[in-house]
Amino acid sequence: MLSSQNADLTSEDEDSDQKSGTSYKERRREAHTQAEQKRRDAIKKGYEDLQVLVPSCTQQDSVSSYKLSKAAILQRSIEYIQTLQQQKHKRDKDLQMLRKDVLGQEIMKSNYEDMVKQHQQTQQQSCLNYNAQMISDETKFEVFKAVCDNLFHSFDSSVQVNNFSELSACTIGWLEEHCKPQNLRQIIHGILEQLKNQLP
Repeated sequence: MLSSQNADLTSEDEDSDQKSGTSYKERRREAHTQAEQKRRDAIKKGYEDLQVLVPSCTQQDSVSSYKLSKAAILQRSIEYIQTLQQQKHKRDKDLQMLRKDVLGQEIMKSNYEDMVKQHQQTQQQSCLNYNAQMISDETKFEVFKAVCDNLFHSFDSSVQVNNFSELSACTIGWLEEHCKPQNLRQIIHGILEQLKNQLP
């Protein structure tokens, strides 16, 4: 029963093939050819897209008259991707360094804010202890003179003045070594302590 039905179906397919003028093998071959053509078109478009996206391929194509080979397009695409990866790695390192710098600046800012608070508290306490005693212009001048004398002493012992080039180099070196905020803070703190002890 089944064999007779299959025979009937086969005969119907053959009849339809004969009527349409194409065989089953020819239809399969045509479908395979179309699928292969689609695959080749997709590959071709992929290479065309790469050639547009990769700068070295675009520059080469506009300067020279010959067409780049697929191997050349792939090689230049690989080199371009490697360059982008290196640039990304460098940007990541730079970003990491900037984050560390920001963190360091925030720590310094916090420390300076604490120092300002401590200084303000010390000033308030000093005002209470000395009953808001006014400082005369003569005392302020003595502070200024003591600071200048201290700086000039280190400047005179550190800076050579044989020629302008030596003067410039020594001055910058002296400035970086002796005029750091912490050094100036120590100098002024010592001067103020001396003057405080001299006050009645």
